[in-house]
Amino acid sequence: MPVFMTALVLQYLFAFKFKWFPVSGFDSFRAMILPAIVLGWNSAGSIARMTRSNLVEIMQNDFIRTARAKGLLESGVIVKHALKNAMLPVVTMMALQVSSMLSGAVLTESVFGVPGIGRLAVNAIETRDMPLLQGTVIFTTILIIAGNLVADLLYNVLDPRIREGA
Repeated sequence: MPVFMTALVLQYLFAFKFKWFPVSGFDSFRAMILPAIVLGWNSAGSIARMTRSNLVEIMQNDFIRTARAKGLLESGVIVKHALKNAMLPVVTMMALQVSSMLSGAVLTESVFGVPGIGRLAVNAIETRDMPLLQGTVIFTTILIIAGNLVADLLYNVLDPRIREGA
């Protein structure tokens, strides 16, 4: 489902019908819950599916059988051994999805009336404000580069075999 449709459906259900959240605005923490759900909604399914498939594959390896043979609890085997190894491709995919989340932010900000970098870029395009548009593009580029940097740093935490000199 497209981002704007998810935003409209959640806004109608949870803000208009149930009145659990405000319809729009940026005045409280509760006002940011629905936009955050909408932004993460599209990515959540693919991340969960990839995590599960990687975890199922890792659970068949010899080192998992060895950890079980040592007498570790099943939750410890999954969290400390299997999940750590299964998360490497997932972290890569999450870093790549940062750019799609930023593009979805433009629509989400418009639907929920949240002032953000996406609406600022759209307003800069409408008013032909080139310095402001350049600034938003540079800022978005820096966010994407920072996301990739965080992913690279997480590789070192998740897999100690990946080091600077290796």
